[in-house]
Amino acid sequence: KSLFLSTLEHYYDINAREDFQKLFGALYIGKNPTVFRNQYLILKMNFSGLNTSSKEELKQSFHLRVLDSIVNFLNIYSNFFTNILTIKEKIEDTDDTGSALIKIIDAVKTTGKKIYLIIDEYDHFANDIIAMGEKDFYKDIVRASGFVRDFYKTVKIGTESVIDRIFITGISPIMLDDLTSGFNIAMNITMDQELNEMLGFTREEVSGICDKLGIDQTEIDIKIKEYYDGYLFHPEGNERLYNPYMMLYFLDQYIRKKRMPERLIDDNVKMDYGRLNRLTVNKENKKMLEKIIQDESITSDIVTRFSFDRMYDQDYFISLLFYMGLLTIDRKERTRLVLKIPNYVIKTVFWEYIADSLKKDHGIKIDTTQLKKAIEDMAYNGTIEPFITYVSQNILKSLSNRDMIDFDEKYIKVILLSLLNISPVYIPVSEREVETGYIDIYLERDMRTPDVKYEWILELKYIKKNENQRPDFAQYIEKIKAEGQEQLDRYKTSRRLENKKDLKQALLIFIGKDKYEIVGK
Repeated sequence: KSLFLSTLEHYYDINAREDFQKLFGALYIGKNPTVFRNQYLILKMNFSGLNTSSKEELKQSFHLRVLDSIVNFLNIYSNFFTNILTIKEKIEDTDDTGSALIKIIDAVKTTGKKIYLIIDEYDHFANDIIAMGEKDFYKDIVRASGFVRDFYKTVKIGTESVIDRIFITGISPIMLDDLTSGFNIAMNITMDQELNEMLGFTREEVSGICDKLGIDQTEIDIKIKEYYDGYLFHPEGNERLYNPYMMLYFLDQYIRKKRMPERLIDDNVKMDYGRLNRLTVNKENKKMLEKIIQDESITSDIVTRFSFDRMYDQDYFISLLFYMGLLTIDRKERTRLVLKIPNYVIKTVFWEYIADSLKKDHGIKIDTTQLKKAIEDMAYNGTIEPFITYVSQNILKSLSNRDMIDFDEKYIKVILLSLLNISPVYIPVSEREVETGYIDIYLERDMRTPDVKYEWILELKYIKKNENQRPDFAQYIEKIKAEGQEQLDRYKTSRRLENKKDLKQALLIFIGKDKYEIVGK
């Protein structure tokens, strides 16, 4: 995104005219220039990192950021102004953001030039306020006489004279809608079909980067696709995209360390689970998020404009997950849009959220040392009992009877995945497809731990506690065991797995929250 904004700046900047051929001459946009290239004064603003501790602190921080941007603008284009010092003094003396913007608009009018306004992270501070749950604080700054609304209202006025073009980036369109008539001139182009590949890496681009860096892509191809690929922003988009930030992080680590990175995602871009928790303060959204994590997909339209007041409604909440990069478009079924979790890395984000929720919502203490040792027993000794015993005794038994009302195999699977994710031993794969069906959980040897001996196929079954009152319970259990064992044998003999060495299998039958049985080989 930053590179794209820099491209816009240098393409349109009047001061970069002499560099045009050097920068763009060999590219399509250099060979096919528009009449507007190098015709603008570029006014750049970035609203990340503002002080959101209080309304007054934010107002002051916002004002100073705008002032700094305007002063920097004047310094860059000083040769276009005859009274630069006077203009600076007038702007720096004002404590009103809108007035400062009006003064620079009036100053540019005298030059006969036009402004291209670039605003990056337009909603960064708003998302911080939303994440804190400060509804009134948020409303005060973007509605009625709020200073943010006044700023964009002034920008709108500027479009009648010297602000000729505007390009804005952010996380979601929430604030854009809440500004209402103050800034009703913007168009959300996030989901335009022709822009699908604009800000991600295509497979061809990833291959090109690997070639230039001297990386043998055959060693990592399948893994990087599974980890970082999968994004689609229009149902008829030409190609799915790799997350560029994650991909560049991976390549940087791979080049420097000559091996797979220890962590698959940079800590700087990991999800703030507190933020996700606050977005699920109502039970409906919390249940909806858990269902998405269990099913790994959901059917929902994407809302292109919505206000803070509607953010917790189901469709709007799901759309917010899409804008945050936690869901992406899977496919269109007639008139319905199916969204899915884009890749393995985002799945681990959700699994970490589940583990975090187990601790916060249910008061469960997870002994990571004991848990990691139990997972190592699976990996190196081929023994699964310690892991399942830990899950049963320390997790499932701690859940309340109310939690068990909607309990099923999917919920157990998510719990197991979230706990398995704590250790770097395996890449846990949910619903791994083989020609004979879908494996509930496939524990694949992680490239970071090549010495792991055993991989696992796990089939899960859940029986409600009251089922053991059935007179035919013994026969019922045996039937479930036979069905589960038949599934496991079918998976193991599939073409994809038949030549796998040291592949173990286990049928895990959970009865209520207190009992379990393991049938394994």
